Amino acid sequence: MSETKSKPPLTLLLASPRGFCAGVDRAIQIVELAIEKYGPPVYVRHEIVHNRFVVEALERKGAIFVEELDEVPPGAKVIFSAHGVPKAVPADAQARELFYLDATCPLVSKVHVEAERLHSRGLEILLIGHAGHPEVIGTMGQLPEGAVRLIETAADAEAFQPQDPEKVAFVTQTTLSVDDTAAIVAILRRRFPAIAGPRKEDICYATTNRQEAVKSIAPRAEAMLVIGAPNSSNSMRLVEVAERAGCRYAALVQRATDIDWAALGAVTTVGLTAGASAPDVLVEEVIDAFRQRFDVTVEESPVRRESVQFKLPRALAV
Repeated sequence: MSETKSKPPLTLLLASPRGFCAGVDRAIQIVELAIEKYGPPVYVRHEIVHNRFVVEALERKGAIFVEELDEVPPGAKVIFSAHGVPKAVPADAQARELFYLDATCPLVSKVHVEAERLHSRGLEILLIGHAGHPEVIGTMGQLPEGAVRLIETAADAEAFQPQDPEKVAFVTQTTLSVDDTAAIVAILRRRFPAIAGPRKEDICYATTNRQEAVKSIAPRAEAMLVIGAPNSSNSMRLVEVAERAGCRYAALVQRATDIDWAALGAVTTVGLTAGASAPDVLVEEVIDAFRQRFDVTVEESPVRRESVQFKLPRALAV
């Protein structure tokens, strides 16, 4: 009779909070409720959130994802993603007489309003963010072309030359590294003491909380896995936060099948978190994958409790 080989012990440090934020949850609900109310298909401009698992689940329910409105047939229902869109997009939808719902995260909408308010005061607007990200495209698209200057790095902040140093303002993408953004803002405030900024921090509560949670467990973890998508800004920032906090190995995985077990090596303590657009089912999937190989103990110590909820559009309110 053969002996059962015992599994090596492993402690999984589960970051908390992690996963879905209120804006993502609201956006997914908008698509699901629209399909229920109006029937399939419902078109969605851009990925509703940056997660293929979520997108594919919504496709099975009757969502069709497109990149531009010209892919939406006349008379169809269309939803704008959580990342926000330039003003030209709803204007185009109205011109084509399309019925649309806006699933933009309210915290992104707040940045749009701030940018317009600051611009109305005659200030030159700087947007701290990543070029090409849908949220950045949407925010820049709230103002006339050329009215917003993008600042991606500390070097950009040092090199920027304003039209008038006394008339500068900044806003930020909501999913940035808290530490990187603080460093860029510090440079701008040093160079332009009169610079105007948002009344309240633009980096959203969920991004901030998830980065804090990673920082709290990273010093104890030999490795950190972040569940999320490569095009998810907040997920990629979590990998960077873990690396800076001292993890010798930090990696992004979309599913359990992406785990590079050889790269992990003979670990005994692993940190695990999920970006704001990754559902909890994927966290459970990864934990199960570890349990197949290790005798797992899960430890969770929340750094924040989240209770934020956002209202649904009136057309879908239940």
